[in-house]
Amino acid sequence: MQFELTKEFIDQIREDLELGKSTSTLVQVNELHPADIAEIFDNISAEEAKQLFHFLDKEKASDVLIELEEDVREKFLFSWSPNEIAETFIEQMDSDDAADMLQELPDRKKDEVISNIKDAEQASDIVDLLNYPEDSAGGLMAKELIKVNIDWSILKCVKEMRKQAEDIENVYTIYVVDDRERLKGTLSLKRLLLAPSESKVRDLYYEDVLSVKAYEKSEEVASMMEKYDLVVLPVVDELDRLIGRITIDDIVDVIKTEADKDYQMASGISEKVDSADSVGVLTRARLPWLLIGLLGGILGALVIGQYEGQLQIYPEMALFIPLIAAMGGNVGVQSSAIIVQGLANNSLGFDSLFARLGKEFLVAILNGLACSILILIYTLIFKDSIDLALTVSMALVLVIIFAGLFGTFVPLMLDKYKIDPALATGPFITTMNDIVGLFIYFGIGHLMYNIF
Repeated sequence: MQFELTKEFIDQIREDLELGKSTSTLVQVNELHPADIAEIFDNISAEEAKQLFHFLDKEKASDVLIELEEDVREKFLFSWSPNEIAETFIEQMDSDDAADMLQELPDRKKDEVISNIKDAEQASDIVDLLNYPEDSAGGLMAKELIKVNIDWSILKCVKEMRKQAEDIENVYTIYVVDDRERLKGTLSLKRLLLAPSESKVRDLYYEDVLSVKAYEKSEEVASMMEKYDLVVLPVVDELDRLIGRITIDDIVDVIKTEADKDYQMASGISEKVDSADSVGVLTRARLPWLLIGLLGGILGALVIGQYEGQLQIYPEMALFIPLIAAMGGNVGVQSSAIIVQGLANNSLGFDSLFARLGKEFLVAILNGLACSILILIYTLIFKDSIDLALTVSMALVLVIIFAGLFGTFVPLMLDKYKIDPALATGPFITTMNDIVGLFIYFGIGHLMYNIF
């Protein structure tokens, strides 16, 4: 049953923490899922959270810390000493989670925490992971895994696996390596259990195994695991030596992070932020694209200003300026969003630029004709002006066609030059379409129908 946090439950926890002894409520908290306990921590103070941590099992406490939001975790860890962080949390974590958490600490405190880790092998693994970029396969991987030598007997294989499994929470795959630690394949647990005891690993393992290099980008790793429906992926170095594994929970975090980044970029936010950031950080992230939008608005006003005299003669033209601008922006965002989505999940295939533009051209014509017919009927009925009706209708068709082609072209070009195409789904597209749409609208009215 899903846990539902209530204000009464939070108040009861606060009262029990004041007593300073274990109660039925605190025992109940310890039995909750780490994600549910993390939700409780979001609603109590840092000092109360520290008190509550002392009532949790060490393993549960480390799991809760991983589930906390980054800004909450950062504030929480500030009140703990390096030795407390090492003993209470780090020693209970997998190497990848420990490395991720340490990345959030100041360099000096990070070094002090590492020096307080009693398990030298664990400390070495964490330091190794910290040397990889955060957005790489090496930065995502965990060192804990089960591997067996290709020349081992079944009896030795089982014996060694038991030792290795003590440090691993979930066993997904058994990896087979040679004497140089090079990845050779995987071993099926079923074949291992059914094989005669005198058999060798080399007689049982599967050679066909997908792996990824340590410095591969995290986005590529996520794409690979999604494409092949993998729950775990081995990581190898440049010599094909097995050095770690990436599990699906880490990839889910990558996908969420990328989705958040693309959403913010499409909304005109130039860096990763959240609601808890300072006013200065939020302003710095949002102001650049607002300035671009402001510039676009000024350019649009200049376009209208060029036709100010003519608008005084035929003022009803001004009524459709918002319509033209809005339709151009909407169509541009639609087409660019589809392309960006296709680029993100590699579903565009091998279509050429001209093929994509040709397809979007046909879609834009159909959408444009449908919308222009409706606006033509509306204008004829309510404005009783054939010239105005034809001008608005033809302008709308051309604006939709331009916006569709522009929204397709821009993200493809950005992707070609290794720039995040999500930029094309935000204010850039809408601003450009507003300006060009106004030019088209007034140009048709002035040149084709001479109504000005």
